[in-house]
Amino acid sequence: MTILRQIKIKRLFLPVFLFLTLFTSAFAASKPVTDDFLVDTIRSRLAADQTVKGGAIEVEVKDGAVTLKGKVEEDRQKSKAEKIAKSVKGVKSVSNQLTIAKPE
Repeated sequence: MTILRQIKIKRLFLPVFLFLTLFTSAFAASKPVTDDFLVDTIRSRLAADQTVKGGAIEVEVKDGAVTLKGKVEEDRQKSKAEKIAKSVKGVKSVSNQLTIAKPE
């Protein structure tokens, strides 16, 4: 196969590939987010955050409504946990029931 023919084939397939990529990502973006996915995502983001440090935070989700329960050491951890939960796509509301308890 000549180089010129290879270039023509690449020019033909590149737009098709880009269209399929765009179509696939648009389809994936429109899928509804499950409560289990939200729980897993929020838990992993809380665990990875340097301020929150995961801690003893329980995450419950029902129809996109998130409830955070447990204890944190500082008010900034409580605020940050709520902010993290709200930032997850698919979360409809956040009920922050975290309490502040200094370590003994």
